[in-house]
Amino acid sequence: MAKAHILVVEDDASVRLLVEKSLTSHGYEVSLVGDGLEGLTALEQRKPDLVIVDIMMPRLDGMTFVKAMKRNADTKPIPVIFLTAKSDPKSMIEGIRVGAKFYVPKPFQIDELISKVEKALG
Repeated sequence: MAKAHILVVEDDASVRLLVEKSLTSHGYEVSLVGDGLEGLTALEQRKPDLVIVDIMMPRLDGMTFVKAMKRNADTKPIPVIFLTAKSDPKSMIEGIRVGAKFYVPKPFQIDELISKVEKALG
């Protein structure tokens, strides 16, 4: 089976690197972008099997990015995992409402993230 392709939309370089290393070590192919606008461009260039996205980012935040993604028929079916420091119940409910399959609060455990990735792709 082909490796799943995961798009990581995260403005924090250290988190991007950690997520990339973890996912590639589990056999996933990973693309990295620094904010929601770059994320939308990346979606047009190559459709991923899954998107992991932060909420608080410059230029275009994660909620707005996911809303745009879910409005597009081509990208609507792609599962989304929010990986964010915004872990209050209101944000979590909003995240699920806009279309996220899972919501992983930062600081996060790599095992938890990998488990959610496997479930989302499953």
